[in-house]
Amino acid sequence: MLDGTDAPAPGATVWDRACDPWPALDAAARVRLPEDDTHGLLALAAGVPLTLVAGDGGEREADETDRARLLVAGLTGWQWRDPFTGKPIAAADGIALSGMWRRLIDANRRIHSVLGIAHWKKPTVTPLLWAGAKVPYGRTPNDLPEGNVVAIWRARLTSAQARAITRRDPPVIEIEDGFIRSAGLGADCVPPFSIIVDACGPHFAPGAPSELEAILQEGMFAPDLIARARALRNAIIAGGLSKYEAGGIEAIPRFGGARRHVLVPGQVEDDRAVTSGGALASNLELLSRARAEAGPEAYVIYKPHPDVLAGHRRGMIPEREVAALADRVETGSPMAALIALVDELHVNSSLAGFEALMRGKRVTVHGVPFYAGWGLTVDRGPVPARRTARRSLDELVAAALLVYPRYLDPETGLPCPAEVLVERLSGQQIRLEPRARVVVSIRQLAGRTKRLIGQHK
Repeated sequence: MLDGTDAPAPGATVWDRACDPWPALDAAARVRLPEDDTHGLLALAAGVPLTLVAGDGGEREADETDRARLLVAGLTGWQWRDPFTGKPIAAADGIALSGMWRRLIDANRRIHSVLGIAHWKKPTVTPLLWAGAKVPYGRTPNDLPEGNVVAIWRARLTSAQARAITRRDPPVIEIEDGFIRSAGLGADCVPPFSIIVDACGPHFAPGAPSELEAILQEGMFAPDLIARARALRNAIIAGGLSKYEAGGIEAIPRFGGARRHVLVPGQVEDDRAVTSGGALASNLELLSRARAEAGPEAYVIYKPHPDVLAGHRRGMIPEREVAALADRVETGSPMAALIALVDELHVNSSLAGFEALMRGKRVTVHGVPFYAGWGLTVDRGPVPARRTARRSLDELVAAALLVYPRYLDPETGLPCPAEVLVERLSGQQIRLEPRARVVVSIRQLAGRTKRLIGQHK
């Protein structure tokens, strides 16, 4: 028995109000409390039988009248405010938000070690991996307790860490950038405001199903979740958001007049999304296939990946070869505005294809991104036969943007729903901490220098 009275019953466990109540409630067969103690609500919510002690010492089992009384005492007469906006909210909304935080904390409890997180990412990643104690960055996976896992950002593991993971083969969960990431490049060391934590594997590797694929293949999507997805999609479009950019809402005039406009977004050729299977090996091959399929009458626009253009990563097509295939190389326009301009896209495994689907565009896919194979894209890549479900656009958005990722509010530093981050990115410029601004400036200078050196070789 868990006892929260001034005179605990013999043999009962005393309820320590300073500690997390839920583990104690999980272990309790019964709870004993004073009749006016609103902690009784927690016992009722946990489904634990509740004994109430009256002022005269009499005891009784809590009945429906007690339930109603405790609900009134605990949930009315209070002001509930949204921590992100400061505006009043209903008690149910406050409870739902607290529940989201609780599920996030509980999901992180089995993480024994976190490896491969760059120093500049930690300020925004840490709140999303927090489980009530210091996040265990760098802890070796030796003697891993049963049921625990190692969380890794695989592309950023040191050689020693990668060897240790290979040698010990612990249970691993993969961390990657989310699909609504930030207002700047990861290669410029702009920290992410969204991450993905997947125990099955990366969403971009088609060799095995990720958690995202399982959600899309097997998940049920309630009407309220679909409504949220539709509203979120509209907000993303209105804000001109893409993975690294915000504010791409100004219309771009059609470069090629009445010709059919086809956008081909390049990718980082040594990125894991390209090298993990199913994708074409080079941007040149993608552009060649897009031109061949679109035909000579199409106006083909090639947009290099921003990390490649910034001089940080591999994937630049020589000018002579790109000029023979594309009518225009576009480097200045935001991705969202370009997608709005064109009639269709040809992508390898780029997230731009997903962003284009949200905007109602035809998308031909030559690789195997997470959004291929559900009946929404023209699939030219080797989509796994296990993807048999057919999904609506809003079901895809619900899975990829509401159920799967984790988000951080850049203003409060709290984990938040997707809608909060979209509103922040749409409505104002995100200000980085001073140290972060210095790192970003240095990375941008290094990228420009590297690009200039490459041009003069």
